Amino acid sequence: MELRITVLGSGTSAGVPTVLCDCDVCRSDDPRDNRMRPSIYLEYGGRGVLIDTTPDLRAQSLRFGIPRIDAVLFTHSHADHIMGLDDVRPYNFRQRGPIPIFGSAETLGNIQRAFWYIFEDLPQESAIPKLDPHQINGEPFELFGLPFTPIRVVHGKGEVYGFRFGSAAYLTDHSDIPADSVEKLRGLDVLFLDALRHKPHPTHSTLDRSLKWVEELKPRRAFFTHMCHDIHHGRTEARLPDHVRLAYDGLRIDVETMPG
Repeated sequence: MELRITVLGSGTSAGVPTVLCDCDVCRSDDPRDNRMRPSIYLEYGGRGVLIDTTPDLRAQSLRFGIPRIDAVLFTHSHADHIMGLDDVRPYNFRQRGPIPIFGSAETLGNIQRAFWYIFEDLPQESAIPKLDPHQINGEPFELFGLPFTPIRVVHGKGEVYGFRFGSAAYLTDHSDIPADSVEKLRGLDVLFLDALRHKPHPTHSTLDRSLKWVEELKPRRAFFTHMCHDIHHGRTEARLPDHVRLAYDGLRIDVETMPG
């Protein structure tokens, strides 16, 4: 099975350029330094699976031509990962049915509170997303013939999920990776890791820390994401090993070896 990954957003919660900032990255003319909020889109077998619905989802859909959304996986319920959920409506209209969404009990509960109008039976409310919630608890599940494994990671004092799908995995918003999760990340072709900035942060990995994870996990290719305006794409990537790259909005990655 062939899988294509499109990076819809590689930035942090504030995006890059960051409002009211005139640093050299925010003023950069390198399009790779222009980062929407973090999300990826998976295409395989004629299906499309979205990981997180950022506040930039409408712009991401238009810019990168997302043709369909057959399911949405949520890593967690922080605003930069859920607040574009209402923008799945055109896909409901085109696909003529509800879209299944997957997340932890906490994540689904927070989504239902934030988007209460979606989940209550209100009269005359046709222009709302139609969703089918599914709770995940760390056990593997299958979507359209592809196995997905939730990967528990530490995000400051909280926990969120990354996902492994075949020989690729996507982790974002992590300050640590527990030992049991490390063992689920062996033998990867492609691994995405959080690399917020160079300086330590209480809830996110740094670039140097993520390089150490690459050394530990040994994926064939690694891509860093969820980067703030402390990370200059060109200068930073020039210092990285050849098999480690910075993600950027619009990056497309083909994963050649997939099970099934």
